[in-house]
Amino acid sequence: MSCKTVFITATDTDAGKTYVSVMLLQGLKQLNQQVIAVKPIAAGGLEVSGHMANENSDALLLQQHSSNALPHSWHNPLFFQQPVAPHLAAALSQQPINEAVLNHSLQQWQQHPADVCVIEGAGGWLLPLNNKRYLADWVAEHKLAVIVVIGVKLGCLNHAMLTLREIERSGCKIVGWVANCVDPHMLLLEQNIQDLQQRISQPCLAVLPFQPCTQLSTKDSDPTHPTHNSAYAEQAKQLATAVMALL
Repeated sequence: MSCKTVFITATDTDAGKTYVSVMLLQGLKQLNQQVIAVKPIAAGGLEVSGHMANENSDALLLQQHSSNALPHSWHNPLFFQQPVAPHLAAALSQQPINEAVLNHSLQQWQQHPADVCVIEGAGGWLLPLNNKRYLADWVAEHKLAVIVVIGVKLGCLNHAMLTLREIERSGCKIVGWVANCVDPHMLLLEQNIQDLQQRISQPCLAVLPFQPCTQLSTKDSDPTHPTHNSAYAEQAKQLATAVMALL
């Protein structure tokens, strides 16, 4: 039997897709689920000792938080060095984004002997693949269930409703949404979250407080890593429980 699959998208770049994906992975592990996490397309290499490596930091985190990490290229089949929109990075490198690679990778992921596969998108929902196609088209064609990460900041109400309406128009199942508070100085924070809850028919899976460091550590032994915080661990478990009930 293929594993359950969920696609993580967001209202914008830097809304917190990786942070939420890792939290979900941690919570699923607490529920004794075997998990894998992947990032089909990534642009921007990880800086190591002043040099850019052929690895993306977000994809590396997903690899390291999977129950059984496989080669990096398995977790991130399409990688582009330039930290720009992937289709532009692909044009710069003269390597067009090949959807056949995505299709083959998805088949491998869904046949993997894991309970849940978490697929993290890139950017927002309408990420271009080329002049005509979007990553959203690929997600819709494969009928993947979707979780939306809303970066709670000024303008998020419009960003959230546009994103959710477009996902609904595509026919994809929206599992729910996560409010990730990315602006520590946002005015009327609670009122904005309440407004989102009133407008969005799908369930709010979690409201995550602002984290001063948006880049998670790749070292589980780091005592500052969020997974060493009991409140974080409990919220991760609650998030995973809510998601599993809806998949």
